[in-house]
This record gives sequence, structure tokens and C-alpha cells, in this order.
Amino acid sequence: MKLSDKGPLASVPTLASVLEPVSQAIQGWPGIIAAAHWDLYRVGEVVDGADFYVGEEELGHIHLSGDVHLASSPAVGQALVAGGWAQPMRFGGAQYRGWTEFRVRTAADAAHATWLFELNYQRLRGHSEAKLVAAIAAYRPAA
Repeated sequence: MKLSDKGPLASVPTLASVLEPVSQAIQGWPGIIAAAHWDLYRVGEVVDGADFYVGEEELGHIHLSGDVHLASSPAVGQALVAGGWAQPMRFGGAQYRGWTEFRVRTAADAAHATWLFELNYQRLRGHSEAKLVAAIAAYRPAA
């Protein structure tokens, strides 16, 4: 979803201790726009996490519950799901084609979520999908 379609801009909330390092890491990347993620049914009233954008293009968002929704392209999303690194997005329809999700519960999950966001950030900054799909296939998390 485009930044201009998400509702009023508001500051990013402070997230739970396991989620806040992910939010802070993403906010530190060049060109990132961070804002409150609104509850889908109460836009402008109830904050439900943090949204991240590169220009008008959504990078993804973190819900207060720890669910990460990543605005993956179909090719990158397929590679993440095939590798077991994320799940297909449960919600939405055609506008969410290729999106993936991941739940953060632990510090290791937070590190993995940061990697997921970084892949999509690279895509939005012009890295080729073929290069990203190859990186996903070769990915081995730190032990």
C-alpha cells in the first residue's frame, strides 16, 4: 500500500523490547520513512505498530503483536516461503500478492526479521530480484 493511502502520518510508537531493535535498525537505513501503523478498522484512531517506507513504496510493517508483514515482490516472497524463512501472507487479496509474514517472539526472531526487512529494502533500492533470490537460497543464519 502506498504511504499516501495509509492514513494520517503519526510518530512510530515504541515497540515491545524484542521488537524495538528491529524498528530502530530499519529507521537507521538511508531513505526510510517510519510512521505509526494504524489498526485496519480504526485508521487515525488506534495505533497497531510501525510502518516503514522507501518513498511511497511500503517496505513492510511490524504489528504490536509481533507479526511482521513484509511487502515482498512475488519472486522474493516465493523464495522466502520455499526456503522456510517466512510464511505467505494470510490476509488481503491481489494487492498483497507476494507479501510474506513472520512472527517475532525472541531476539533470534528479531534478527531474522531485520534480515527480511533488509532484503526487501535492497529490492526497493534497486537490487535485482535474481540477486536477492540467490541470496535467499544461500542464506544460513548465524548460529
